[in-house]
Amino acid sequence: MNKSIANKVVLPLLTAMIALPGVALAGDGAAEVTGAAATYVANNTWMLVATFLVFIMHLGFATLEAGLTRAKNTVNILFKNTAIIAIGLLTYAAIGFNLMYPGDFSIAGFFGFSGFGIGVSPENMMVSGADGVGIYTYWTDFIFQAMFAATAATIVSGAVAERIKLHSFLIFSTIYVALVYPWVGSWKWGGGWLDAKGFYDFAGSTLVHSVGGWAALAGVLLLGPRLGKYVGNNIKPIMGHNMPLAAIGVFMLWLGWFGFNGGSVLSADPAAVSFVFVTTSLAAAAGIIGAMALSWTLQKKPDLTMALNGALAGLVGITAGADVVSVMGSVIIGFLAGLLVVISVMSIDRMKIDDPVGAISVHLVCGIWGTLAVGIFSADHSVATQLLGVLAYGVTCFAAAFVIFFILKVTIGIRVDEEEEMGGLDVGEHGMAAYADFEVHNV
Repeated sequence: MNKSIANKVVLPLLTAMIALPGVALAGDGAAEVTGAAATYVANNTWMLVATFLVFIMHLGFATLEAGLTRAKNTVNILFKNTAIIAIGLLTYAAIGFNLMYPGDFSIAGFFGFSGFGIGVSPENMMVSGADGVGIYTYWTDFIFQAMFAATAATIVSGAVAERIKLHSFLIFSTIYVALVYPWVGSWKWGGGWLDAKGFYDFAGSTLVHSVGGWAALAGVLLLGPRLGKYVGNNIKPIMGHNMPLAAIGVFMLWLGWFGFNGGSVLSADPAAVSFVFVTTSLAAAAGIIGAMALSWTLQKKPDLTMALNGALAGLVGITAGADVVSVMGSVIIGFLAGLLVVISVMSIDRMKIDDPVGAISVHLVCGIWGTLAVGIFSADHSVATQLLGVLAYGVTCFAAAFVIFFILKVTIGIRVDEEEEMGGLDVGEHGMAAYADFEVHNV
């Protein structure tokens, strides 16, 4: 082994491990590493890698949303997605983490809060399992969970794109991510009342995706459609400006989902993580096939946007049960999610609900389907309990988002004026263009 590598990497690692439970000094002073200590290091390392992958998903959301909307709004979309990750991390550090994982609930499993900030003392630096063996550090636990926090607002961003006021969206995102997302998340992941009833959501088909989807629906209903989208009984397609960006976004999201679902195992257990990788990927692939087959049949031509959303539909659908359904079950869940997303996108459009990127169909509709599918494809969980969770999150999140958006609408307003919308939010909100050296057609 290269001596410099040993000095810079191996020795510091062994030194750190000496301080861990299960590591003792042998008679000659060398570190004797037990299985528990090695597992602790492996778990912690994998959780941090998963965190990196979930972070990359925010780039995927940004490029997908930008690609599926018009060029004149690209800067605005990239700005929102940049701000969202900052809002998510800071609010989760200030209040969200202790709302989602309060320790004790003061109101029958509905609400708990363990204080502001994320300070930790040496005695509780290590997060341990039920057997008392260390799993990962407190900081690893926080940063992995924090990467999920901004996702709910990112989902809303796509649905309300091209006509919402920037400052109104950022205010909404701050309130929703800081208070609503972690509070309802505590009902399951924090050991609250739904967890006690046996509700199951492995990595967030409901707790992340439907929570964002319900908020997206509320925002779209209060905003109304983009100008020119619906004329009389006619639906005018408003095409995205950059399909390569959209495709890159979906592949970045698929990559990130290995961390999203694989990290949710909360350990580096090879059997569990590799199984989740398989079910996740097969569901995504099946989602593509389902969406591709149905959209091609109905539209008579293959639609790239439907195929891309089919992949995301399969990923959202499998997220609730990636660790408890069979391999064949994951294929069926993904395939049906692919069919559902096509039906939903077309149906929502006919109802004159304008969702530029299909966020409501992907995250809300397929999030509901994936949550219910746990009860269908896993013998250990019931459809009735899963449905209870879906309804509880639906009523609470839609109502909360609607109230926040409505208050913003009647006070500072949530929609840009007609002139700004027609000219594009890049110039209107930011005074700059994403493609300064190219002609952009403002349609």
